[in-house]
Amino acid sequence: MSQDISQADELVVDLTGDDMVTPFEVKPLGVRGRVVRLGPAVTELLERHGYPPAVSALLAEAAGLVALLGTTLKFDGKFILQTRTDGPVDMMVVDFVTPGNIRGYAHFDAEKLETLVASGDVAQRALLGQGHLVMTIDQGAEMERYQGVVAFTGESLSAAAHDYFLQSEQIPTSVRLAAGPVISQGSEGREEWRMGGIMVQHLPKDGPPSAIAISSGDAPPDTSLEEPEEQSEEWTRARVLMESVEDHELLDPTVTTDRLLYRLYHEDGVTAYQPQSIAHKCHCSRERIKSVLEGFTAEELAETLENGKITVTCEFCSAKYEFKEAEL
Repeated sequence: MSQDISQADELVVDLTGDDMVTPFEVKPLGVRGRVVRLGPAVTELLERHGYPPAVSALLAEAAGLVALLGTTLKFDGKFILQTRTDGPVDMMVVDFVTPGNIRGYAHFDAEKLETLVASGDVAQRALLGQGHLVMTIDQGAEMERYQGVVAFTGESLSAAAHDYFLQSEQIPTSVRLAAGPVISQGSEGREEWRMGGIMVQHLPKDGPPSAIAISSGDAPPDTSLEEPEEQSEEWTRARVLMESVEDHELLDPTVTTDRLLYRLYHEDGVTAYQPQSIAHKCHCSRERIKSVLEGFTAEELAETLENGKITVTCEFCSAKYEFKEAEL
């Protein structure tokens, strides 16, 4: 189901809620895109951990980026984002499981983070530093994994996503992400987290789906990862309009997806498609963890015993599982 937002008076597709990713297309500009709006899902994800605000904002943006990319999968599987860098937040892992479940966690050095916050510099380049960002597409045990690795130079997750698409998909792409805490009406002063993001990709009317030559897998080592200097007027317009979006527009619950798309592209004609729901859900279980522990040797299990039992905490959702020695 689709809807031309620039012409319809009544909503056919409901684009007013949270926790969803909405595909859209601006046909006259040869552009497709997606909008992600996360509310309760990202709040629940973050509340499981109690991270400092700077870490929470970073992980929320990563969760939104994974939702944007994971909902493009045309098969049952996983989309996994992982960062390994030398900054205070030295690792993040977020995964998306079809049709729309996300979970994630971050690892950080509390002392380094405290020093950084005291300096007043909590930009992503300072929080993450330099390293690598890995995107993995997992189609199941019997299928080969696809993995794209891009250097993280400390700019932002949006910039890393841009490099990923140039290297792995070779499609000109632009991404805007924002996350932060808000106090909404009716929440009785309770702070909740919100995340908003938008992505546009260039799809010319004629020829291949991208102005850049298509190749499978990562680009060859000698391939330039710079976008062509000569870009179409349509793509330039679409990208400039998208990059004009302010953080508050992405986070404000009253600026619904249909309003946002109308503000950006109503002059060109924008069509929105049926959104896909997103929820926070961890797929850990007592049975899965027990099967892992049963693969350990008796000596390894003995080293982890404390008061006759083993306690395992899930990194993703902080759930605790206890096993007595006799169970294993």
